[in-house]
Amino acid sequence: MSEAVLELRSIARHYREGEARLDILMDINLSIYPGETVALLAPSGAGKSTLLHIAGLLERQDGGEVLIANAPTSRMSDAERTRLRRATVGFIYQFHHLLPEFSALENVALPQMINGLSGNEARLRAQQLLDYLRLGPRASHRPSELSGGEQQRVAIARAVANAPHLLLADEPTGNLDPRTAEHVFGTLLALARSTGLAALIATHNLELAKQMDRRVTLRDGRVELLS
Repeated sequence: MSEAVLELRSIARHYREGEARLDILMDINLSIYPGETVALLAPSGAGKSTLLHIAGLLERQDGGEVLIANAPTSRMSDAERTRLRRATVGFIYQFHHLLPEFSALENVALPQMINGLSGNEARLRAQQLLDYLRLGPRASHRPSELSGGEQQRVAIARAVANAPHLLLADEPTGNLDPRTAEHVFGTLLALARSTGLAALIATHNLELAKQMDRRVTLRDGRVELLS
């Protein structure tokens, strides 16, 4: 089997509420491999977003280890974590968070330019991604001129613009109607499988989750496999 893109070992995370300690994650163990899509199904408040933030190096755990492409991250400096995250992780959220003053193409090109690509190269790759997602004719449109499904597909293109190894998505179709959600979700899965991305996707939609390779949940601060 290929080396895991993401490996979570005994991850623990807690918060303080006054004198009380609230344990959100207690012993999380999970590995995700290239081209594999994993659905994270759990009720609100179970810790899905916290788990995604820790996996994506946006938040530090209180115990355990996060390995990305076999690299331990717990002892990395914030600058090192930022560099690794920028190079290897893509994020998609329930709200697209596109920059309203920029076109679809510019929204996809910008993270590539921040990562060191020239403007011409970034725009070329952005156009190729938008074409792949059947948004080529909409490249010059600003977010306000796009439908909800189109906006979220632009957000997908932006998330994979720097060719990450790991894709993390938090309710990526939560704001879409069922038909549009099915289309956007299908596009996301096809992209992950065709490019070898490892994807961890939090969703409440069981029907969409059934299309993925594995389904897991959070129960009592631990990951459990669903049938």
